[in-house]
Amino acid sequence: QVQLVESGGGLVQAGGSLRLSCAASGRTFSGYKMGWFRQAPGNEREFVAAILWSGDMTYYADSVKGRFTISRDNAKNTVYLQMNSLKTEDAAVYYCAATFSGSVYVKSAYHYWGPGTQVTVSS
Repeated sequence: QVQLVESGGGLVQAGGSLRLSCAASGRTFSGYKMGWFRQAPGNEREFVAAILWSGDMTYYADSVKGRFTISRDNAKNTVYLQMNSLKTEDAAVYYCAATFSGSVYVKSAYHYWGPGTQVTVSS
C-alpha cells in the first residue's frame, strides 16, 4: 500500500508559478511511475505529467508542455510539479498518482491516488 499526499496548491495570478509536492509513504517508493492529473469542475480528470522511477523519462500533456516540469526525489519519496506561466485554464484540483505498470497517460492504470490539492488561477 502506498499513501500519497499532495501540497503546494493555492491562489496565484495568471502568469505566476506554483510548485506542487506529493509525498509518498507506506511501501517503497522505488519502481513506481508517478503521475499528476487534474480535474476542473464539470470536466474529466485529465493527464498532466508523469515520470518514471529512474527520473530519466518524463511525459507531458500538450497543454502544459514547456510550462510545467515534473521531477522526483526518490530519497525523499517525493515527486514535484513545477508550474510556470500559469493560465486561468490551469485551475483545477491536482492529483498525484502512482502505478507499477500500464500507460502513464491513462488514469485507470494508476493504483494509488492522493486526495488532491486545489490550484486557483486568477486573471
